[in-house]
Amino acid sequence: MTRRRKGDKVDGWLVLDKPAGTSSAAAVTAVRRLFNAAKAGHGGTLDPLATGVLPIALGEATKTVGFAMAGAKTYRFIVRWGERRTTDDAEGAVVAASDARPTAAAIAAMLPRFTGDIDQVPPDFSAIKVEGRRAYARARQGEALVLAPRRVRIDRLSLLSVPDSDHAELETMCGKGTYIRSLARDLAEALGTVGYVATLRRVAVGPFREADAISLENLTSLGHSPARFTYLRPVETALDDIPALAVTEADSLRLRQGQVVQIRRAAHEHCGAHELGSDQVVLATASGLPVALARIELEAAGLARLRPLRVLNL
Repeated sequence: MTRRRKGDKVDGWLVLDKPAGTSSAAAVTAVRRLFNAAKAGHGGTLDPLATGVLPIALGEATKTVGFAMAGAKTYRFIVRWGERRTTDDAEGAVVAASDARPTAAAIAAMLPRFTGDIDQVPPDFSAIKVEGRRAYARARQGEALVLAPRRVRIDRLSLLSVPDSDHAELETMCGKGTYIRSLARDLAEALGTVGYVATLRRVAVGPFREADAISLENLTSLGHSPARFTYLRPVETALDDIPALAVTEADSLRLRQGQVVQIRRAAHEHCGAHELGSDQVVLATASGLPVALARIELEAAGLARLRPLRVLNL
């Protein structure tokens, strides 16, 4: 007999301004309890010391988490020059020091080298698995790790300010899997010194923005009042970049039952994308409501099939 999940059916996204010192998992648990939601997840981990945008999915929104995590992320961070730390952030122990301090001009001139597709070695204290165990677990036991570089994308990297010779404030927009701690470490090395991330704040994840975020303190102050639901955003918020395709009510019922439906290719014009190829993922809607994430499979004679991937029970 299937065990029923405890909690209410609550569907939507909450943009949380995560405080420093709280893990992403703990933040999700707190939000889930405040909404008494049966199901919850998040759209991209933030380190405990980091603050800022943590999109939290409730209910059916958890089916769209992968799209949120794949979206571009924007961070503001301060690099502290002159010290290398085990964790590449302020939490770790100092393992190297340097008297060299880069000038603002030198920093700005180096940034293009770290823009575009680059190879990046994750921090030793990261969630990367090494022979079945998390790297941070091995690092905490004093193991010497050799992590393989990963290809990541840096769309933008800019210098915001140099408040003093020991610090520089930067902003970056980057793709999935980018470690800001590694970026700060490698930038410092390229500038002839050592460094670590002193503070880190995420200001955007895909369509989720800092301006829309509510702090955990303010959310908690609302308790279980109905006012907390005014901060929930629709499930489809994470799917802003996914073309929407209207289907008939009859087809929507079939999709909700996991059945493949046939559509005419001409219908593609109604989803705002004129060159949809086979394997294109769309958001099927009926009467303005999301029905399912589905994949288009093109056929001959102007026909196509719509195969449901994730059904949204809204």
